[in-house]
Amino acid sequence: MSDPNAIFQNAYYIGNNFNGILYGVELVLYFASIWLITQNHRGQQTKRSDKQFLFFSTGLLVMITIYVAVQSVFGEEMWIVNADYPGGSGQYLADNAAVWYQTLGSAASIVLNLMSDGLLIYRTFVVWSDWRIVIFPSILYLASAALGILTCYTSGVPNSDFFLGEAAQIALSYSSVVIGLNFTCSMLICGRILYVAKRMEATLGREVSKTYTGAASLIIESMLPYTLFGIAYVVTLGINSPVSIFFLSVYVMFTCISPQMIILRVLLGRGWTRDAGSSLGTARFVSGPSSAGGSGSRFTYGSEGTAINLRNITVSKSAVSEADYGLDSKV
Repeated sequence: MSDPNAIFQNAYYIGNNFNGILYGVELVLYFASIWLITQNHRGQQTKRSDKQFLFFSTGLLVMITIYVAVQSVFGEEMWIVNADYPGGSGQYLADNAAVWYQTLGSAASIVLNLMSDGLLIYRTFVVWSDWRIVIFPSILYLASAALGILTCYTSGVPNSDFFLGEAAQIALSYSSVVIGLNFTCSMLICGRILYVAKRMEATLGREVSKTYTGAASLIIESMLPYTLFGIAYVVTLGINSPVSIFFLSVYVMFTCISPQMIILRVLLGRGWTRDAGSSLGTARFVSGPSSAGGSGSRFTYGSEGTAINLRNITVSKSAVSEADYGLDSKV
């Protein structure tokens, strides 16, 4: 299949099918999050953070619904309603790429990017607990907002095409900045989690540390699928490959799914919080006498954390030493 239009049409069709599958995944994640918010606080006053999660998740769902609907409607118009269009599907695409509802879909995807990238920057701050670490990503974020508005305008003017001409060049610049932001934040989060995991495993073992530093935490907290599909999209768009439309579809879907997975993980009590980010990052291991009079060690999670005393107790002559984990709260 050497015809670029044929490759593009097939990639568009397959992308729409993936949109439907991943939209179903998003619905499951969204309603699971809503269920947790209502169940965890039934009969109690809903926390401010849960209200924010509710509005944010609903905003993500609205934006991705607009995008999926637009892609499906345009495919229907191109392949079914206008199947006999003069010049075929390729000419229909060239003549109608700037139709109003396609511009609406582009605007929805850009808003979705801004929401997801804002959350990604915030999660970077949460994991590092240092505002200086997000200065550069914040600059990229502002640049992506400006380029996103410009992309939406240039691709929406009459006779323009998101994949051709000036609109394509601006779209490539916009996408490159966005993916640069995604990659930077993802690497910062992955590096921090791996660093904390190494320190915790050396003192408390893998079972204790894997709640915050396991593979699921690494993939979800860093929005890794979102970043990887974004890189694939930018590369294929940069080389003018017709399969770029497929990677764009999957990338936009993970723009919604990845932040929703973070929200669900936080609601389940397994996500990084600001307290966890600061305390786990400053963990230290101190040796000294225990309250029972024997030698022991204390693992401390930062200045506001909880200390864990490990002391050996001799039960009897024939008994072996066993570890007793006593929890002492710092004042």
